[in-house]
Amino acid sequence: MDERWGLLGVPSSAGAHTPGLEKGPAALRAAGLASLLVGGVHDYGDVPGFRWRADLSRPTAKNVDAVARVASDTAAGVERILAAGQLPFVIGGDCSITVGVVAGFVRAGMGPALLYVDGGPDLYTPGTRANGNLDSMGLAHLLAIPGHVPALAGIGPVTPLLSAASVVSYGHALPAVDVELDLLNALGITHLHADEVHADPVRAAERARAAIESAGPRFVVHCDVDVLSFNDTPLADVPDSGDEPIGLRLPELAASLSVFASSPRFAGLVLTEVNPDHAPEPDVLPHFVTTLAKALAGPEVSR
Repeated sequence: MDERWGLLGVPSSAGAHTPGLEKGPAALRAAGLASLLVGGVHDYGDVPGFRWRADLSRPTAKNVDAVARVASDTAAGVERILAAGQLPFVIGGDCSITVGVVAGFVRAGMGPALLYVDGGPDLYTPGTRANGNLDSMGLAHLLAIPGHVPALAGIGPVTPLLSAASVVSYGHALPAVDVELDLLNALGITHLHADEVHADPVRAAERARAAIESAGPRFVVHCDVDVLSFNDTPLADVPDSGDEPIGLRLPELAASLSVFASSPRFAGLVLTEVNPDHAPEPDVLPHFVTTLAKALAGPEVSR
């Protein structure tokens, strides 16, 4: 196909705290995402979704069967996009869908490195996350760290789907004393705090890009909108407080994504945790989508 992008929607809040994220793909399309992306888009529609519900049977790994099913369906969709020679652009939905995206690449024989742009690296497990939302455990399952749920970590042809050496965490706002920060360091995962991005977004992004390019021949970017300051861009399912530690400003994220997308090893994007019910004004999502599309077009268009 001639289109650069293969768009796939994953309308699921299975791994979330509450319903809402299942509305993300439709809202992003309605905001004009497909028409704004440079290079053309083939829209593959949506995988079968799931609306969050209480799960008393698995309180520390809520809706895990649905999360695993959605991730597996996502993997099949990504395989189809890759077979067409396009860049997958997967829109969710909660962060657990990235397990499916990586699995799709691995199933296609194109195992990627992963640049994890997120307010937190999602390294919790059912043993360390009492409320059981699996969207806080996605990277832990990609790495199959101790305490993971095999039903989710095992949706691909190999377990783990990623090694720690093939991951870079970008833009997190973890405090100095934190379980996830300890894990990042213990696993040897390169990570850049939001403060480094605030200081110089282009320089920080270039450092992250160099690290992820050294990890393999291709990389996928996972982008959770909770990496953004909610006061600046109110879209995330779980907002930050608006106080310290502060998330990225939208121009900082856009400058970073422009650096990543201009890499010859950039292989796709996952956009997660957009909750349209949290946008207070109707222009918030269109502005975000316009800014995102310009960033993905490369440095020249972004300026």
